[in-house]
Amino acid sequence: MTDLRARAADGIREGDRFEVTRRFSGPEIAAFASLSRDYNPVHCDSDYAALKGMRGPIAHGLLTGSLVTEIGGQIGWLARDMSFRFRRPVYPEETLTCTWIIREVDGSGHARAEVTIVNEAGVTVLEAETTGVLPDANQRQRLKEMLAAGDPTNGVTTP
Repeated sequence: MTDLRARAADGIREGDRFEVTRRFSGPEIAAFASLSRDYNPVHCDSDYAALKGMRGPIAHGLLTGSLVTEIGGQIGWLARDMSFRFRRPVYPEETLTCTWIIREVDGSGHARAEVTIVNEAGVTVLEAETTGVLPDANQRQRLKEMLAAGDPTNGVTTP
């Protein structure tokens, strides 16, 4: 993750690509249900999930979408808008890869990114678009200082 932050500290440009890979465990999905208070039985009950045509409980769409915010947080992106298109269910322990591509950057530091999340079979599970504000020169300098200090507020852990 430090690589994402270091790249942001150097300045983000049109065409830049960022990627993270992650899995959500059953306990993480349950923790998200508790945190969000989204106890839809499709996330919590195998029998209900089966009635919906799923092979078991699925991850919350916004938990899957949190990969979008993981990258955004690493690069210091201040989101202005996000839209999600949920294409396929995500099951516990599926390996997900989230890819951001910066499509536009204007002169005032506003940008647009297209995001795709695919599972380990290469199937797209989520498509998104986000607009936001990129770190300015002062913010990039602060990112460099944070990195030089070991990036102590970056709570990233290896899955």
